[in-house]
Amino acid sequence: MATEEEQIDVDDESNEPKGKKAAKHDSGAADLEKVTDYHEEAEISAPQIGEALNVVSTRKKEESTAMQEKEKELSKVKINKEDVDLIVQEMEIPRTQAERKLREHKGNVVEALIALTN
Repeated sequence: MATEEEQIDVDDESNEPKGKKAAKHDSGAADLEKVTDYHEEAEISAPQIGEALNVVSTRKKEESTAMQEKEKELSKVKINKEDVDLIVQEMEIPRTQAERKLREHKGNVVEALIALTN
């Protein structure tokens, strides 16, 4: 049976490799601190925030107008009621979704069904 002093010596020896590994990883932390320090020092001014908000709002307006134009074009496409019924029955989807797919594929039932199955 080992005495307490021998057990303490064994524990100290097992801790040495762990200490070396920790030191190895500390160098990466120092490099990371250098990188993050640069970004922490940069300040965002009020005009920059205002410009960013204007860009975002402009993009949202453009997207909404594009969506409205697309909806107008889709509403002009003629579709057959029988085609819609077929898709609703076969694919078991809501009627509005079936109509939308048919309009997106210009009333072509085969292309609409392929799009729904993919």
